[in-house]
Amino acid sequence: MKSMTGFGRGQSDEKGYLITCEIKGVNHRYFDPFIRMPRRYGLLEERIKEAMKQYVTRGRLEVSINIEKTGESQRNIKVDKELAIAYYNYLKELADNLSLSAEIKVIDLFRLPEVSSLQEREEDLEEVWELIKSALDIAMENLLAMRIKEGQNLARDIAMRSQTVLGMVESLETRSPQVTKEYGDKLRKRISEWIPAEEMDEQRLLQEILIFADRSNVTEEIVRLKSHIEHLNELMQSEDAVGRKADFLVQEMFREINTIGSKANDLEMNRLVVETKAEIEKIREQLQNIE
Repeated sequence: MKSMTGFGRGQSDEKGYLITCEIKGVNHRYFDPFIRMPRRYGLLEERIKEAMKQYVTRGRLEVSINIEKTGESQRNIKVDKELAIAYYNYLKELADNLSLSAEIKVIDLFRLPEVSSLQEREEDLEEVWELIKSALDIAMENLLAMRIKEGQNLARDIAMRSQTVLGMVESLETRSPQVTKEYGDKLRKRISEWIPAEEMDEQRLLQEILIFADRSNVTEEIVRLKSHIEHLNELMQSEDAVGRKADFLVQEMFREINTIGSKANDLEMNRLVVETKAEIEKIREQLQNIE
């Protein structure tokens, strides 16, 4: 099981590039990458997202990619010959009109605006992508290692809390039939205060007790709660992404314990219901961190 939080860093230093990739993972319901990198490499963003999906299925991933050129850039000089000729013709004509000497050197033309410009060699995006992928893989592996380690800690904590919940459910299971018996004893005692024992309608009394027992019966809810707890423990041992499944199970656990609370007509059961809900809420909070 993996957490959704963590940090990973990777670096690639070859072929005239130093590429550093840093990834921070935080909680999110879906796969939500946010990538910061130089704009001129924006065409590679979708490839980066697809590569990250090989490691994680959900969570917000804040990715920072820094690309630095360490090798000597190959540059070409571009000369606008037509513009240089136009400059030359205009300067020569101007010199003739002003009766000036027209000693025009090539270097003079070369220095005039927009006659010459330096152009860097166009980058090979496929080559850059391979270098980014190398740094990205290292960063994702480091991130994944941290997520797995934290996920194991979360799994242990959730398993411990689920056992606590199971103990409370078993206490509810034990207490439930006692509530019906105590209700019958109280009802019998209350009636005997007003009606002599020989005049008491035993059949009617049993009918009232049975109605109460049926209305307050929580056997089905307890059976389902135990099943949900068992399933949750199984998920905690899974190597797959289980966050959504576990979250759904916890919702079902809340549904069952709320039903028990609505049926319970007993202070002790109500106390156990409140404590159980508090523990299930702690499990739900931990599950928000699980992939």
